[in-house]
Amino acid sequence: MGMFFLVFSMMTSRAAAQEAPDALVKRVSQEIIDLATSDEEIQAGNRKRILQVVNEKILPHADFRRATALAVGHHWRKATPEQQERLAEEFRDLLMYTYAGAMSQIKEDYPLEFLPVRSEPGANDVEVRFQVRRPERSAEPIRVSYRMTRAPDGWKIYDVNVLGVWMSEAYRNTFSSEIARGGINGLIQTLDAKNRKLAANADASATRIHPTAPAPIQSLGG
Repeated sequence: MGMFFLVFSMMTSRAAAQEAPDALVKRVSQEIIDLATSDEEIQAGNRKRILQVVNEKILPHADFRRATALAVGHHWRKATPEQQERLAEEFRDLLMYTYAGAMSQIKEDYPLEFLPVRSEPGANDVEVRFQVRRPERSAEPIRVSYRMTRAPDGWKIYDVNVLGVWMSEAYRNTFSSEIARGGINGLIQTLDAKNRKLAANADASATRIHPTAPAPIQSLGG
């Protein structure tokens, strides 16, 4: 389901703040798909290039603290401020690699059919819904929903639903199991280890494609 996280960015913060949430998603989704299908390095699987695009074009338009709180569930209130900060950082990195993996799989245009937004006038939280039309005529469309919140610098995505499953709920089950085994710190350590492994894989991908490039600097974990 990762590719559906990719449809929100490619504008300045000022422009994002002036756009309705559905207009923002609708406009930038095609731009992201166009970039994924036209950039030679992305098409070749250069993970460093893909991560660069994700960091510049996607991450600024997500509310990771709220997304993390939803994914951690009631355990979030028990975490110290320092633990909450680490959890949000690690979850951000995990989703960054999820987005990157999804973007690397986009090989063609995906027609999007947007549905009316259900919200009250002036609402600060809305749900943007659309369907992804797959190339196979007989295939059912993939239904996607984004939960978005209004922020000073524009609308932010904090949860996504693909085929009836909310991202926050899916991660909550996994996170609860990790917390039951090792507490909040155990979850942080597990996420840190996973992100370090994903970072190493991304570095290896870039090195294979550009063998003469200097060794990338790892910045995850800590």
